[in-house]
This record gives sequence, structure tokens and C-alpha cells, in this order.
Amino acid sequence: MSITQQFDNVTLNTQANVYFDGKCVSHGFTLADGTRKSVGVILPARLTFNTGAPEIMECVAGACRIRLPGEDAWRSIAAGESFSVPGDASFDIEVDGGPFHYICHFG
Repeated sequence: MSITQQFDNVTLNTQANVYFDGKCVSHGFTLADGTRKSVGVILPARLTFNTGAPEIMECVAGACRIRLPGEDAWRSIAAGESFSVPGDASFDIEVDGGPFHYICHFG
């Protein structure tokens, strides 16, 4: 999978979404067709996220380990890879070392 480099013609929310005492910071934006996405960074931590809508998380840079709903095992995700999370679920993510840069595709 190739890494998304940029999005054109977007409406950007300039107010950052800050979660987990600053361990995750993201900015939401909307494409011209109404599609919602966010871009962000997760600093070293082990966190549990809850989803409303289904999400595809795309790793832009860095790496993480994830544990998806219904799974006992952790798996590694690196730049250029992605993973899907169902809506109304939760997943665990662990970042060691440098920050994990991501794009979240909602829907």
C-alpha cells in the first residue's frame, strides 16, 4: 500500500483534538465530497480507543502494535500499512520509541 501524501480541497478544523493528556493529537478535516478524515500523531504510550463509525487507520510514519476487537494477539503495523476497526468498538494501540503518524479514514 502506498502512503497518502496529501489531500487537496479540504476544510480543516484548526482546533486540535487532544486525547490521553496529549499522548494523541489530531486535526479533523472534510473533503469536498463530504468525506471526513483526521490526521494525527500518537506519542509513546499504550492506549485504548473507542470508535463510533468504522475506521481505517493508515500509518504514515513510525510504527505501532495493535490489538483489535475480538483478538488476543498484538500485531505490528509500520509505515505504508493500514488496519480496519469496526464501528462501536474499541481497540488497543501501543507506540514505542518515536511517534506514530496516522491518517484516520472514517466511514
